[in-house]
Amino acid sequence: MNSNINVTNSPALVEVSLRSKIFYVIRRWPVIPILILSIMVFIAVFAPLISPMGPKEINLRGRAAPPIWEKEWYDANPKNEITYLLGADHVGRDVLTRMFYGARISLAVAVISLTAGVVIGSAIGLVAGYYGGFIDEFSMRAVDVWNALPFLLIAILAAVTFGQEVWIVMVLLALVAWAGNVRNVRAEVLTLKTRDYVSLAKIAGASDFRILMRHIFPGVVNTIVVLATLRVGGLILAEASLSFLGAGIPAQTPTWGNMISEGREWLSTAWWIAMFPGIAILLVVMSVNFFGDWLRDRWDPRLRQLS
Repeated sequence: MNSNINVTNSPALVEVSLRSKIFYVIRRWPVIPILILSIMVFIAVFAPLISPMGPKEINLRGRAAPPIWEKEWYDANPKNEITYLLGADHVGRDVLTRMFYGARISLAVAVISLTAGVVIGSAIGLVAGYYGGFIDEFSMRAVDVWNALPFLLIAILAAVTFGQEVWIVMVLLALVAWAGNVRNVRAEVLTLKTRDYVSLAKIAGASDFRILMRHIFPGVVNTIVVLATLRVGGLILAEASLSFLGAGIPAQTPTWGNMISEGREWLSTAWWIAMFPGIAILLVVMSVNFFGDWLRDRWDPRLRQLS
């Protein structure tokens, strides 16, 4: 009789081992945030192909139609031939379709504004930290002055002066993004420029531009990328806030902020108009922030030693 029973192949232990491996991967890698962001990017890119309706297509018979699981409303309105997965707004436009197209606008505005702001802020931080003196002092005081200005007042003034345009929102958000990078990049440059390899490059006759681009900039790329990921969520919230206040994207353009602004008057009777865009903003902002935290922990040697 064989007394050596192989318990490692039992179904219960295999299931526990597989479950622990899955939990380990989820804890170790940002699987859920990357999955959510990938879905949002896919929706934004292929919105015209996967949308059930047009973003401005109106069906007055489906005004304030509830989501598809509210079957009582559809049974009581047999003349409405359209079934809305996430409901319709106050003029019969499909909420799901407008969310798909709103993802295109919101994500595009945030990414373009972030890229412009990061490039400008990083360049100023590099130059200020490397040269110091008057350039450093002037750059830091400019950042202080800009941070002291009321952003919402500037945004409303720009909307009144130039009108509600997409490029106006991009410029405003780029102005929000640039100041946050200057101090962090400058602090890194102040440390890196004292390293021996930078001093040897100066002795070898390398130009300031070459030293900045070949020797200092690679050392701050990690910081720039982490800061950029952490600010994407803030820019999406800023765009939604401006659209909600009427100082952002034009009202006829479907964005998540505009949808929440339009749905605030219908919260008691048609809560889905504002609820689902708000959930989309919540998921994207939290996913981007979690991914940025993971990058920071992954690329910071001090934090990596603790993991």
